[in-house]
Amino acid sequence: AVGNGSPILAATGVTMRFGGLTALKDVSFELGQGEIIGLIGPNGAGKTTLFNCLTGLYSPTAGTVALRGQPLPQDPARVTEQGVARTFQNIRLFPSMTAEENVMVGRHVRMQQSPLSSLLHGPRFRRSEAEAAERTAKLLAFVGLARFSDELARNLPYGDQRRLEIARALATDPSVLLLDEPTAGMNPQETEATRQLIFAIQDLGI
Repeated sequence: AVGNGSPILAATGVTMRFGGLTALKDVSFELGQGEIIGLIGPNGAGKTTLFNCLTGLYSPTAGTVALRGQPLPQDPARVTEQGVARTFQNIRLFPSMTAEENVMVGRHVRMQQSPLSSLLHGPRFRRSEAEAAERTAKLLAFVGLARFSDELARNLPYGDQRRLEIARALATDPSVLLLDEPTAGMNPQETEATRQLIFAIQDLGI
């Protein structure tokens, strides 16, 4: 899909070295609003390393990453707050939490409540929790997991776990969503369902 206007996410000259190993060298790209791009390369090419640089897990040895023209902080939590979410090559769900609880974890970055309100479970806390629960239910339905909301994440089939991780990322209300090998290990039917889900996410303006 073709983006329009100025880039929403841009990497310029990103280089990442680990001692004597250069994992990334002078990587540059731009992502336009409404655009889908794919990062293609063999295992060990540095795709996940680039994702880690884009999301603040790594501080690039050289180069910059900018969201809407502003440099992104080298702090994963702040990067998420500014609107960049991701999934992982190896699924990183909370296995002993339900599907609903996993998505709620992602939602907490957008919940506005004071520590005192949280401790006392005041009106603001209850309102915020209710809004988060409502948003979580909508996201589980969006990715096709509404019937599994009370199921432990570890009990879900592999393809459903992948979709749950996408729902958790969407719970942060991102403007940019990075999917690290979202169809790895999937059969053709699951891969096609994920492809359609990606297009549906694009239709949301992400």
